[in-house]
Amino acid sequence: MATVELTSGNFEEVVGKDGIVLVDFWASWCGPCRMFAPVFEQAAGRHQDIVFGKVNTEKQTALAEAFGISSIPTLMAVRDGVVLYAQPGALPEQVLEQLIDKVRAIDMTEVRREMSNSGNRD
Repeated sequence: MATVELTSGNFEEVVGKDGIVLVDFWASWCGPCRMFAPVFEQAAGRHQDIVFGKVNTEKQTALAEAFGISSIPTLMAVRDGVVLYAQPGALPEQVLEQLIDKVRAIDMTEVRREMSNSGNRD
């Protein structure tokens, strides 16, 4: 599957769906972003069940600001509308694959329970 360009107009719709979405915050002038792009694209080809989205931080400044992106590339992993991972840095292919495996393995019922319990504390 090809990557999807994420904008302020489609971000919530794409990321809020059930399933896994990996988001790459990038910019054209960023050397590490250009190095990570082929790794991200190749992973998109291998994992047809995952949405791979890209946010151009130069064009989508409001999105970058909303997520506090201060360093790029930043990779965000979202599953069923819940952000599970958000860290700056270009990941090597093997590390990206490990992250995908970990996101797949997470028990989302447990995550929602923990989120619910943390919201009920005083």
